[in-house]
Amino acid sequence: MIVWILFLLAVVFILALDLGVFNKTPHIISTKEASKWTLIWVTLSFLFSGVIYWLYTTNYIENPDNLKPSVAAMKFITGYLIELSLSVDNIFVIAIIFASFKIPQKYQHRVLFWGILGAIVFRGLMIFFGVMLINKFTWTTYVFGAFLIFTALKMLFSGEEEDFQPKDSFVYKTLGKIIPITSHMDHEKFFILTEKGKKAATPLFVALIVIEVMDVLFAVDSVPAILAITKDPFLVFSSNIFAILGLRSMYFFLANMLAKFSYLEYSLIAILSFVGLKMLLHDVVHLPEWASLGFIALSLLIGILVSLKYGEEKILTDKDQE
Repeated sequence: MIVWILFLLAVVFILALDLGVFNKTPHIISTKEASKWTLIWVTLSFLFSGVIYWLYTTNYIENPDNLKPSVAAMKFITGYLIELSLSVDNIFVIAIIFASFKIPQKYQHRVLFWGILGAIVFRGLMIFFGVMLINKFTWTTYVFGAFLIFTALKMLFSGEEEDFQPKDSFVYKTLGKIIPITSHMDHEKFFILTEKGKKAATPLFVALIVIEVMDVLFAVDSVPAILAITKDPFLVFSSNIFAILGLRSMYFFLANMLAKFSYLEYSLIAILSFVGLKMLLHDVVHLPEWASLGFIALSLLIGILVSLKYGEEKILTDKDQE
């Protein structure tokens, strides 16, 4: 329990440092700044696998699955890579939401900051209930596995879907019935007073709520995916948190290059299919941990390299067909 408390306090400290020091004044985050922070978060995440190794060596953390320290560290990295790769689709949606509500670039970081706080709470709850279900009802492992296979097949055969329109979403329409929504903004404020003296939600608050709901929907895929790697609550939660904390900088780093990574979706399909099959066949097939980590890392690497090589050609082809 002490490790959990210290970990949560560290997360709170990092977020407070982020908002109160590094991003105290709203500003447009350049690609250079975003790339620097992306590198920092990825480095910290891999270094934390060393902390995981130490914790499981010294038995400072509960080890319900009796994992060896090296295996625990590999499971953390594997889970982190899964969450990071599945966050790519989330980045696409965030970009659409910001564009739809015309959120100025210098205020986008502030929206994502508060979005992360909500994401941590919701992910924590989903992980808690997911682990509880798998431990209490072992058959739910097959349900999660089948769901991941279904999601992968849906991504593969869905083809070109209609663009997501945040203002036509159920969330936006429901929020409008609860509180007045204004198109006006007053710096980074989430609420302002209208000319009639009524409190109204600004586009920043609306974008925040839509992002929160979309994150919950994405977590429906990502949480079962990482549960295929491990059911250890601390490994699942910590790998999720590191992926979420690095999501903001990765968004600003990739926001202007998303179209170039169009082939990365096939990597996500391969990863979801792999972890889904792993859950379905967990009683008969026992892959070593390095094999799972290697497959996921290789899938991501191939998707990135193919996208960098053929992404530009696909963009030009799509434009010619329009």
